[in-house]
Amino acid sequence: MFVRSGLAQLAAILVVMLALGASAAHAVQPDEVLPDPALESRARTLSAELRCMVCQNQSIDDSDAPLARDLRLLLRERISAGDSDAQVIDFLVARYGDFILLRPPVAWNTALLWLAPPAVLVIGGFVALALFRRRRIEMPEPLSENEKNRLAEIVDRGGQ
Repeated sequence: MFVRSGLAQLAAILVVMLALGASAAHAVQPDEVLPDPALESRARTLSAELRCMVCQNQSIDDSDAPLARDLRLLLRERISAGDSDAQVIDFLVARYGDFILLRPPVAWNTALLWLAPPAVLVIGGFVALALFRRRRIEMPEPLSENEKNRLAEIVDRGGQ
């Protein structure tokens, strides 16, 4: 019995490891891979920093979109031609704009992109604070002597 549970646990662990490994697979096709491992490593590093223009929240390294494939091929073509990493990135930014970068630079034309999230948090904090203050429960003033006497009369008569 113990052997079966041990095998079942091992099988479950193996299935989980395979599932996790499958989710981390890249979309790079075998025909895209450069023969030089050093150049391929550079290409993988760069393609992980570039946004798929179709998927938008994936790198071109992870995307199966045809445009991402074209960008991966273009990137490898530029690397094979001898361009440095900076030259490849500059070429793609000149062609597609800063939007192609998964981490765009902090510049005047990307200021809204960088400043909007903190601004929304600050504004949201002020709105939440204002709503909290508005809804504060105020304690009523204590009853006057006349009100206490009237209440006692009502209670003595049974609420009539």
